[in-house]
Amino acid sequence: MRVAIFDFDGTLYSKETFQLMMDHLKKHPVHSKRYRQFYRAIMPPYIGSKLKLVSVKKMREQSVQAYLSALESFTKPELESYFGEIADKMHGDFNPAVVERLKQHVHDDDYVMLVSGAFTPLLHAVTEKLPIQAIIGTEIPYANNILDHQSKISHIQGPLKTEKIKEALSGHDVDWSNSFAYGDSLSDLPVLELVGHPVAVQPEPSLRAVAEERHWEII
Repeated sequence: MRVAIFDFDGTLYSKETFQLMMDHLKKHPVHSKRYRQFYRAIMPPYIGSKLKLVSVKKMREQSVQAYLSALESFTKPELESYFGEIADKMHGDFNPAVVERLKQHVHDDDYVMLVSGAFTPLLHAVTEKLPIQAIIGTEIPYANNILDHQSKISHIQGPLKTEKIKEALSGHDVDWSNSFAYGDSLSDLPVLELVGHPVAVQPEPSLRAVAEERHWEII
């Protein structure tokens, strides 16, 4: 079994999901008042990361947690509807070259996976028309069908991506040397190194340097 693993932000989707989510909350006709709470919560880790007192990984994790906290009291259907609104704004910004690669992998009977730190219901909503067989994202905790914003989330990034991939493929005989992975940043390196055919997509400079040194394909 061959797999084809796709990152989302900057890879399948050409922009950054979190910035779009921030703008959606800020300008929302009903929920914009929640933005101030969110903004106050993310400033300390953001400033800390700029001063190199907080790691980028930790800053991202705390920012994602803060976003959920701003949506407290949402029911599961309300949250899925909210993420559906965001997904509707995203369809025009997919990377066409990467979408074509994804469809080719499906045609070649490869097992296509999407692995991202974005929230799982958003990933499902935005890719519902794409032939993706498995989606791994940041899960949202619920209690009695209401967002449990106080529960600590497990933000999918860095080495945790590879753990979740291997967990999802447990029991399958994966031909890693003939499998593919697509990513745009150095944080995707653990996933790219899993496979025999890593592909850097519009890579940030640090990943481009690695890709060029190792003669990886670059889109």
